[in-house]
Amino acid sequence: MSTPHRLTRDDARRLVVRAQLLDADRPGDVVEVAEQLGYIKIDPTATIAPCEQTVLWSRIGWSYEPGQLTKAVEFDRLLFEFEGAFRPASLLPLMLPGMRRWPQRESSRQWLDANARFRADVLARLRAEGPLLTSAIPDTAQVSRAPDGWYGTNQVPHMLEFLMRQGEVAVARREGRNRIWDLAERVYPQNLPEYDEVETARLLDERRLQAAGIVKQKSPWTPVGEAGEPATVEGSKWKFRVDPAALASLGQEEGGRVALLNPYDGILFDRPRLSEIFEFDYVLEQFKPKPQRKYGYFAHPILMGDRFVGMLDAQVDRKRDVLQIDAIHEFLPFEEEESEMVRAEISDLAEWLGVTVTGLP
Repeated sequence: MSTPHRLTRDDARRLVVRAQLLDADRPGDVVEVAEQLGYIKIDPTATIAPCEQTVLWSRIGWSYEPGQLTKAVEFDRLLFEFEGAFRPASLLPLMLPGMRRWPQRESSRQWLDANARFRADVLARLRAEGPLLTSAIPDTAQVSRAPDGWYGTNQVPHMLEFLMRQGEVAVARREGRNRIWDLAERVYPQNLPEYDEVETARLLDERRLQAAGIVKQKSPWTPVGEAGEPATVEGSKWKFRVDPAALASLGQEEGGRVALLNPYDGILFDRPRLSEIFEFDYVLEQFKPKPQRKYGYFAHPILMGDRFVGMLDAQVDRKRDVLQIDAIHEFLPFEEEESEMVRAEISDLAEWLGVTVTGLP
C-alpha cells in the first residue's frame, strides 16, 4: 500500500476548485467542460438562468453562448442527454453495461413485463415516425403506475424513461423544455468500444475522481472505489482518494477568481465534503417555507478563489430586462477589493444575460 499524500486544507480546496474548472484558467468550450465534469445537470429553475446554462457560463465566461450547448448535443452529438443531465459521448461506452442490466428493482421489471405490448408499441411508433414528442405517442399501457407527484396518469413518460435507462430510446433534441424522443440507435454514436464490468467500474471511478479532484475514500455521494491514490488532509480524520493528475497540477495554478454558482452545480453536490474541506454547510432553501429562509429561495453561492464567501439572492425580471439584486449575503464582511470583484462578476453575468443590474449595493 502506498504512503498517503499529506495535504493541507488549502491544497484540498484548490484540488476541488481546479477539478471543477473554477480557477482562473477557464476552459475553452462546452465539450471540454462536460469531459472534465462528467455531467452538466439540467434543471428548469431559472431565477437567473437554467442550471445547464449557468454551470457553463460560470466556467467558460463571457464567450459562452447557449447555442454552443445546443450544437454540441443536437448536431455534433458530442454530448447526450441522460437522466436529467448532459453527458460527454466518451462516457456512453462506460454506461451501456449498466443500461443493459437495468432495471434491478423487481417492481420495475414486473411493470415492464406486464407492459410488453405497450413497450413494443412505443418502439414501433418511434421507428416508423420518430423523432416524437411524448404527447405524440399513444398510451396503450396494460398496467398503470400510480401518479407520484412528478408524473400523472399518462404512462408514456414512464415507458420512455424506462426505455432510456435501458439504452433503447434517447432524447434526440429539445423544443423549449420539451424532450423529443427517438430510437437510441439513431441518436447515439455506433461501433463504440466494449468493456467488461470490472473495467467499466474502474474507469467510471476514475472519471468521478477526475471531476472531484479529491474525495472521501468511502463516500456514498461520490463513490470512487480504489481510483487514484490515498491522501490525508490536515485537520481531517477522513481517509481520502486524490486524483494524481490533479495533484501534479497543484504547482501550476493560475490563481483564483469569483464564481457565482447555481444551487444545483456539481461542486455543491457532495455536502459532507463541502463541509469537511470548505467548512461550508450548504442548505438549499428552495423547498423551505419563506419564513425559514436565511439567504433566499434560490440564492447562488459565491466562490472566491478557494473559499465560499457569501450568497447572491437575485432574479431576472424579463419584463423590465433587469437582474434584480435582492441581497448579497457576506459570511464575513468583504474587503473593498473583494466587494469590487463580486460586483464585477455580477455585472458580467448581467451583460451575458442581456439585462441591466438593479439593486446592486
